[in-house]
Amino acid sequence: MEQPAHGGEPAGAAGDAAETLDRPLPEGVRRRVVALVSDAFGGLTVAELPAPLRQYARFTASRRAKFAGNAMAAALESEPLFRQRIGERFKEAQPELAGAVESGAPPAAADPVDVAAAAYVLRPTGWVKLVAAAGEEAQRADAERADEAGRRELERLREEVAAAKERGRAETEQLRTDLEAARKEAESLHRKLRSALSDVKRGEAALRRAQAEIDTVRAESAAQVSAAESESRRLKSRLGEVEAALEASRRAAREGRSVEDMRLRLLLDTVLDAAQGLRRELALPPASIHPADTVDAVQPGRMSPKDIAARALSETDPALLDQLLALPQAHLVVDGYNVTKTGYPTMPLEKQRLRLLGGLSALAARSGAEVTCVFDGAELAAPVLLAPPRGVRVLFSKPGVTADELIRQLVRAEPPGRPVVVVSTDREVADGVAKAGARPVASALLLKRLSRVS
Repeated sequence: MEQPAHGGEPAGAAGDAAETLDRPLPEGVRRRVVALVSDAFGGLTVAELPAPLRQYARFTASRRAKFAGNAMAAALESEPLFRQRIGERFKEAQPELAGAVESGAPPAAADPVDVAAAAYVLRPTGWVKLVAAAGEEAQRADAERADEAGRRELERLREEVAAAKERGRAETEQLRTDLEAARKEAESLHRKLRSALSDVKRGEAALRRAQAEIDTVRAESAAQVSAAESESRRLKSRLGEVEAALEASRRAAREGRSVEDMRLRLLLDTVLDAAQGLRRELALPPASIHPADTVDAVQPGRMSPKDIAARALSETDPALLDQLLALPQAHLVVDGYNVTKTGYPTMPLEKQRLRLLGGLSALAARSGAEVTCVFDGAELAAPVLLAPPRGVRVLFSKPGVTADELIRQLVRAEPPGRPVVVVSTDREVADGVAKAGARPVASALLLKRLSRVS
């Protein structure tokens, strides 16, 4: 390792002071200098690096050039010893180019940018001229490239203009062809229009003839109506004669009515005997209730109307549901998830459905009522694979339709007067179905009844 001379300044520092650049490095030369320093950077120890550059010691050459380019360029300019060490690494890597640059006779075939970068690092006598010459050469090359690019762009634009003119000629020719075709089409349309106008005139003439025929038919119809009225009057007169003859025949028939009365009495006795036979077969007891017993009043020692009302079934008594389902042709509609999330909310939805449907199947078998269970299908990602149990109709609402809306549709579909019982704790559902004539009951009531079934 070379030691600095004269109080820390490396050899050749005096030469550096003699020659300085009067303008910034050309950008191409600067990039090449940074790349050269980055490549030689890895051959130095951490102690040999200037303090600002030691944090980049473990970087790769490409990362150093990207993130430490400005720092390396500044150190190369301000740290002669660091520049000397980079120069030594450069001499080892490219001895021929380094020797030619130091001798002042760089190869004519060498890239001016490489020569300028080497001169900037090695700092031989006349290095400023080499850098300036490289900058001018790079500017000339850039200008030549720009001229060449301009020529190519001009040629491309000329070709595009020629192509555009050719397309314009082709499009003009096509437009002429289309115009000629449009002209022929217009002539054809004019001919069709004249033909259509002729058809309209013929239609108007035919309409006038039809109107005349209609007027004739109306006159004939009026004559026929007048004749029909005359015939009606004659028939009414004839009807009066027939009614008089019928009355005379009725008077004659009354004389033989005693025979008909005997026949009717015989039939009545037969019906009465049949009714008595049915009563014996059915073993019906004699009537124990008289009309006076149906009058609402309080008898001595009996319960008052207030006491009787107190014995009515409560809204939570499962027997109330049994009474409702015992009505003729009763229909039980169940808000599925409302019941399952009231009774067993912690279970998965599939098990909730299976448990509820199993209980409803048993209830349908015992009561004989029609049972429909409705589930909300708005959030289903795929159709539910479910075999409905015996006696229970299972429905899922369509996308965009809630289970509440489907329940109200089911209630509205029933004829007025049919007993419909809706199981739901949702107040909005209960009020809606009540207005439609259905009987709402709470989900807890059905859960109690199902616990008795199971």
